Amino acid sequence: MSEVLLEHPLDGVALLRINRPEAKNALNAEVRRQLAEHMGVLGTDKSVRAIVLTGNAEAFAAGADIKDMAEIGAIELMLRNNHLLWRTIAQCPKPVIAAVNGYAWGGGCELAMHADIIVAGENASFSQPEVKVGIMPGAGGTQRLVRAVGKYKAMWLAMTAQPITGIEAGQMGLASTVVPDSDVLSAALDMAKTIARMPPLAIAQIKEVMLAGMDAPLETALMLERKAFQMLFASRDQKEGMKAFLEKRKPAYEGL
Repeated sequence: MSEVLLEHPLDGVALLRINRPEAKNALNAEVRRQLAEHMGVLGTDKSVRAIVLTGNAEAFAAGADIKDMAEIGAIELMLRNNHLLWRTIAQCPKPVIAAVNGYAWGGGCELAMHADIIVAGENASFSQPEVKVGIMPGAGGTQRLVRAVGKYKAMWLAMTAQPITGIEAGQMGLASTVVPDSDVLSAALDMAKTIARMPPLAIAQIKEVMLAGMDAPLETALMLERKAFQMLFASRDQKEGMKAFLEKRKPAYEGL
């Protein structure tokens, strides 16, 4: 059976499930490859307007597969080019929602941070424990984490390997919203359904400008925002959205 399952539970919504329950959904090479392949395809599929990424009740993803890493050398690791697979996930133009139950440790925490929105269960567990096995986060953990929670919390998490609950992740700003464990997937799918009903061009521009502007000087970021805002006035969806508002009816967005 595939180690990443693809479902289409709702109109316009794709659901990706990591499917290695025997290994707590640890991210081996095949899982990373399949995730990147799916994200690449879904990113260009016009029928997909939002993507939900999840694991199971026990684990979102409990880190990288240590068995796959323990004996390799630096050159072999470099030649694997894993960063290209992670980049494909990060650069997916569709909005990605991570639905996190259970363990999101190491690479699993980093994978969740590749998403645009994180829905966490109250008892989910986030951690960057790499230091305990003699290494450090290597898939964006030091960089995305500090941008999410700030320097002092990020340093504490990465240097102590301290796990935090979903509730604590929400308080820190690592999770977008926190819900009871049993409601995580349904909450993420409801959110995806809401986003899927929005104008796709506007959603794509919001994601692109937010991500590009985070590391740019404010004036540059504001220029990116302004140009994207202006460009959307060339879309049919802008005309439809404003006309529907004035006519007091639901808009029918085409992504054009």
